[in-house]
Amino acid sequence: MRVLRTLFLFLLLFHAAWGQAAPSSETGHARASLLLHAPAGIKPGAEVWLGLRIQHQPHWHTYWLNPGDSGLPTTMAWTLPPGFRAGDIAWPTPKQLPLGPLMNYGYDGDLLLPVRLAVPADYRGGPVPVKLRADFLICEEVCIPEFAELDTVLDAAPVATEATLFERALAAAPLTLPGVKATARFDGHALLIEASGLPAAYQNQPLQLFPENGAVLDHPAPLAQEWQGGRLLLRAPLSAQRSDSPASMDAVITAGHKTPGIRVSFAVVGPWPKPGAAMPASAAPAPASAPPPAADRPWLVVLALAFLGGAILNLMPCVFPVLSLKVLGFAQHGGERRRIVAGGFAYTAGVIASFLLLAALLLGLRASGEQLGWGFQLQSPVFVAALAILFTLIGFNLAGLFEFRHLLPSRILSARARNPVADDFLTGVLAVAVASPCTAPFMGAALGAALAQPAPQALSVFAALGAGMAAPYLAASLFPGLASVLPRPGPWMVRFKVFMAFPMFATVVWLLWVLGLQAGVDAIAAVLGLIVAASFGVWVLGIPARGHAGRWIGIGATMLALAGAAAWAWPAFKDAQAGTPAAAASSEWLAWSPEAVREARRQGRPVFVDFTAAWCVTCQYNKRTTLADPAVMADFRARKVVLLRADWTRRDETITQALKELGRSGVPVYALYRIGAAQPTLLSELLSVDEVRQALAAP
Repeated sequence: MRVLRTLFLFLLLFHAAWGQAAPSSETGHARASLLLHAPAGIKPGAEVWLGLRIQHQPHWHTYWLNPGDSGLPTTMAWTLPPGFRAGDIAWPTPKQLPLGPLMNYGYDGDLLLPVRLAVPADYRGGPVPVKLRADFLICEEVCIPEFAELDTVLDAAPVATEATLFERALAAAPLTLPGVKATARFDGHALLIEASGLPAAYQNQPLQLFPENGAVLDHPAPLAQEWQGGRLLLRAPLSAQRSDSPASMDAVITAGHKTPGIRVSFAVVGPWPKPGAAMPASAAPAPASAPPPAADRPWLVVLALAFLGGAILNLMPCVFPVLSLKVLGFAQHGGERRRIVAGGFAYTAGVIASFLLLAALLLGLRASGEQLGWGFQLQSPVFVAALAILFTLIGFNLAGLFEFRHLLPSRILSARARNPVADDFLTGVLAVAVASPCTAPFMGAALGAALAQPAPQALSVFAALGAGMAAPYLAASLFPGLASVLPRPGPWMVRFKVFMAFPMFATVVWLLWVLGLQAGVDAIAAVLGLIVAASFGVWVLGIPARGHAGRWIGIGATMLALAGAAAWAWPAFKDAQAGTPAAAASSEWLAWSPEAVREARRQGRPVFVDFTAAWCVTCQYNKRTTLADPAVMADFRARKVVLLRADWTRRDETITQALKELGRSGVPVYALYRIGAAQPTLLSELLSVDEVRQALAAP
């Protein structure tokens, strides 16, 4: 262990001395610095603080733990020697940052975000290399994601050169006073907070409330306050777009910017009203003009839309590779009625089970506070890489370069022979993995309604979606007349099977393109290396082995090749930048942000927003056809439409929230903001030239 720790320290020291990172860095609109405050030195039990200093350019700002109506909080990723631990950010009390009709919370000027450093009990002195990756959204009239990679080497000697900055930042942190108690209950369309034990200096002063929960209160709404002796009553309106119903909340109450805030925690008494139902009709935003919100439709209509959308999903280009496998399976068993029927049911079960599992994972992550939407797994470069490797191996298998049966132990092969429908079940699972990035017509509204409902209703929508996707294959297996149009098994099947390898390889090309946009060219090279290692592994395992020793030698060689390739590839994914690729591929399209939409509408110009992602094949098809049509582009220019592209290729909480507000949970989504209209018009997922031109011409 001592040798490993020494090696780790040496590598970090080498990187600190020769790497590109430094204790400070210009990020574009700010200067970021890594500071240390250790007045007693670095030793076990000492008070040691690290700090990220952000010196904003004039008129620029970053965001608090809860950014408010828009923005993202600053995040820090630390690389420390074994045993050292960095705590959470000790957020200073924020300030209100009003922007038109919105209210944000954050900081400007010279900011220090302190973080407590825990020193291990077995620390015996010596240099402490530290590396920090800080990501923050910095805004003026536009918002730009910026980052800083900082590193330094800490000495064990006392350091107090930045004492003033740390003392000022820690003094600005909200106070936790033991005598402060608070509760909350509902009062019409507002949350009534009762607090006692606040300092006397707070009484009869204009107060501000900063909730740490970001999806509950209407941030820009006026905060009504009343003092009854030493008891404070705050009436905070609920947000019409509320997506959270917490049993308890944390908040900061301030009485002006010169004093630190007071932290209050309170339980919420009583059942939460249905999201959106608490606002009076006069205050609630008008629904989008087309289509109407699916959450307001009868639930059977939502289920029908989900079923129809699942059926149409089979026609989407991203499903074609797996569809071809299913057609090949029908042809191989053309005369075996019982086998075809059993396979149809197994395929249906695999599709529905996969949709339910994916939905349960999505709902669970959203309940834990993650801002995710449909197709979220394709936002992970690791998942995209795994799919590329899997489809490459499937393509090699179809091309006849190896057979899976040569790789599996005899016990598994015999079980597979006894249960051939397992292949159909797994084909259904694979179909959902590939189809999930696509959003077919009618799916968007149904999924948006599902994610706004309790879990049982949401899961019923996903089950209906899976049933719709599997319905054509189940019908073909149950009714001989539908399957009779397929040709009978024969020699043609060998050539057809090899031909089916090419859609798989084309899918791999697409996945590598998506990966390149997400993580860069190094990630593509890493995946190609993993593909080579995996191909070597299946080749080695496919060689007939003599005895158990030969088999284990083949397994060992395969594992060694995969482990080496994985160790070489991992840094390409670990160090991939978290930002999304540039959305504006031409001078006509600009990168989307809520601020860009508001600025264009303030200037009296219509706005067209393309919510897209590189892994969404439907998005790419629309982008290269309808949205590239000369007549459509001429109409955009003639009406001076501002064209914005919201790229969701990588996870982006701001885009996820915008989709949620539009009643959608996946892409593509096309929103047209007309001049003077309160809400946008939503177009269909499969765009046509006529639809866009008619929407632009409508008053």
